[in-house]
Amino acid sequence: MVQRLQPSVDPKVADEAPSRPELTNYDYEMLLHYLRLLDAEAEGVDWREVARVVLKTDPEREYVRAKRMYDTHLARARWMTEQGYRN
Repeated sequence: MVQRLQPSVDPKVADEAPSRPELTNYDYEMLLHYLRLLDAEAEGVDWREVARVVLKTDPEREYVRAKRMYDTHLARARWMTEQGYRN
């Protein structure tokens, strides 16, 4: 059962976003960050800058990790706007 935590302004960001077909506690905590990812994408912000600012990871030092974090969290943010919100 999901406890439905509140969104956090400074959550601990996982290396990969969840891929489960239902909302998780992590999704609730990351809600503000998911919105920031979607806004940045809509504005055409370079993913590396988003990884640095929103996900707090350095793509210059950890390129593969930062890219995976960005890709999975952006995909999860999209999923939430297309399907996850129904939950």
